[in-house]
Amino acid sequence: MPEMTERMSIQGKRGRPSRRIRLEEIAARCGVSVSTASRALSGVGGVRDELRTRIIEIAKSMNYAIPASVAGRKVILAASSVAMVDSARNQFTYHVLDGLNERARLLGVELVTRPVSAPEDEIALLRESERDDSVAGCLFLTLDDDDVLTLTAGFAKPIVLVNGDDPSMRHSSVTPCNRSAAMLAAQHLIGLGHRRILFLMRRGRRTIERRYEGWRDALITAGIAGFDDFVVEVQDWLPELANRAVTERIAARGLDFTAVLTAGDSLAFGAIAGVQEAGYSVPGDVSVVGMDDLPLAAFCNPPLTAMHIPMREIGSAALSLLLDDMAHSGSPPRRVELACNLVVRQSTAPARSGAGGHQLAS
Repeated sequence: MPEMTERMSIQGKRGRPSRRIRLEEIAARCGVSVSTASRALSGVGGVRDELRTRIIEIAKSMNYAIPASVAGRKVILAASSVAMVDSARNQFTYHVLDGLNERARLLGVELVTRPVSAPEDEIALLRESERDDSVAGCLFLTLDDDDVLTLTAGFAKPIVLVNGDDPSMRHSSVTPCNRSAAMLAAQHLIGLGHRRILFLMRRGRRTIERRYEGWRDALITAGIAGFDDFVVEVQDWLPELANRAVTERIAARGLDFTAVLTAGDSLAFGAIAGVQEAGYSVPGDVSVVGMDDLPLAAFCNPPLTAMHIPMREIGSAALSLLLDDMAHSGSPPRRVELACNLVVRQSTAPARSGAGGHQLAS
């Protein structure tokens, strides 16, 4: 320990910070907004020369790695047509894009959205971006992580996956803490006495698989076994498909569950409707929890208990991470996971004694 302490002290004397200095700290030290500090350090106009000089000098004194100028450069947002359809349908992507665009305006970054609908579009975009010196880096907002990871191998400029998951950590990415968030949501239901909890999902993305894993983690931790039969899959994120899946299960098996956790709010809306159409009540007979906490969640009947996903912050953090990767060339890729919190409304209640068909082993 003494040797480590001495080494850290020497390191401090040499002016090498033990952690990375953030742009917000530079702005606070200078008494300016984050936007002003960013413009000053990146060479964007709109900052007085004397103020720019002072900000740069303070940044240097704090050992902040000043990025290459982004003046006249742009960030490309590659958005798949599937993601944009998702934006129009359930609003999750809409809020991510809203946060991303607001952050770009705040930092004075030109954000150019380019639609991609097939692998060849992504290949053309990457080749064009590599040749274009005005492109500083790329953000990828798609619903097919594997295609992107294959196509972007060896791309020279920074790439950040927005609400994406790269298990090999070849690129930086920003996601909500999907696994722990789903675990917390399931634990809320378990705490209310529910032990027969359906998990309603659409497979296809690793981010959604993390939510399935979180549901499973909660049941295993609670000592609940035999839950594999309580996974219900649908082919799309449409409420009517969730409605049909729930009503068909009840018709075939009776009400053999007391709660439903869905991998997204749109499925929760359909699950509530399905339970009600089958002649049961929410939350009297079945509690329902969603994941997203879209604005509509507070206005459905009954208002939906949901795990709040920081959608706007995902977009904002993705752009900040890309700019940070530009500033610290050679840094290893990072995965940023944002914390989520449960918003309890009227769609959940304690499990009724003796309700819900057969008992799972525990």
